[in-house]
Amino acid sequence: MIKGLKHLPCGNKLRELGLFSLEQRRLWADLRATSKPSSTSWGPYKKAGEGLLPRICNRTRENGFKVKEGNLKFCLLILNQPFNKGHFHCLWSRAALRACADGGANRLYHITEGSQESFLPDYISGDFDSIQPEVKEYYKVKGCELIETMDQDLTDFTKCLQILQKKIEKKGLQVDVIVALGGLGGRFDQTMASVETLFHATNITPSPVIIIQERSLIYLLQPGKHKLHVDTGLEGSWCGLIPIGNPCESVTTTGLKWNLNNQVLKFGTLVSTSNTYDNSGIVTIETDKPLLWTMAIKR
Repeated sequence: MIKGLKHLPCGNKLRELGLFSLEQRRLWADLRATSKPSSTSWGPYKKAGEGLLPRICNRTRENGFKVKEGNLKFCLLILNQPFNKGHFHCLWSRAALRACADGGANRLYHITEGSQESFLPDYISGDFDSIQPEVKEYYKVKGCELIETMDQDLTDFTKCLQILQKKIEKKGLQVDVIVALGGLGGRFDQTMASVETLFHATNITPSPVIIIQERSLIYLLQPGKHKLHVDTGLEGSWCGLIPIGNPCESVTTTGLKWNLNNQVLKFGTLVSTSNTYDNSGIVTIETDKPLLWTMAIKR
């Protein structure tokens, strides 16, 4: 069971994170002026409607800590890939800690052009082979902590996550989820490296790690039963279950158009891609091995 996430409905989770939309047709910038207030929302986008992240309730047992609405605490990692500006602004304003993994600082610097001083990360880490010299100098002058990590056996994302967990523990923070922006576009090998970090994450932090880029979201399901609420109206049309890292010998689902019944998922046999929902609003997944959940999210 992932502490702190078990009972909170997913629509509320993304609403808590600040990823909001009232109508799928509206731009993020329009939300503040046109949306109706939500009784449980907060932050600069408090006038928006439902959120984008899935309601992830890891394990279906009834024990565990319940996160009350409005109390979700999260940290934000920025990776070196393009990301949605609306997602960024919503998440930045509420994050307990904010960090950049190496070239992610370039992304932060350029997406906040003209107002960089209002968006200073708590730290930037990496081997600094991607960060632009002028960007590195800017954040150094502004007093941001620069942490050089030369270990080439781990990615900058993984090393940044390690540092983040140490800072969480040092500050005594209670963190419910870690959100990474970027990491799923560009070079395929780097995308796979981001996925691999999710496997490392289980040994680094007790908090779940979610990666979002543009209209895609990925999350590593651990062995056991999972319940996902996908009825916010902001989910995209597709979803998938990918047995990366190991075959899954027994996967059972409900709530999908093409469900699995104690089936094997492995490359060369069966992989569930381009799946979709059955309109019940709830997806359940039971797996015997770690299994990557991926889904479309609307901007």
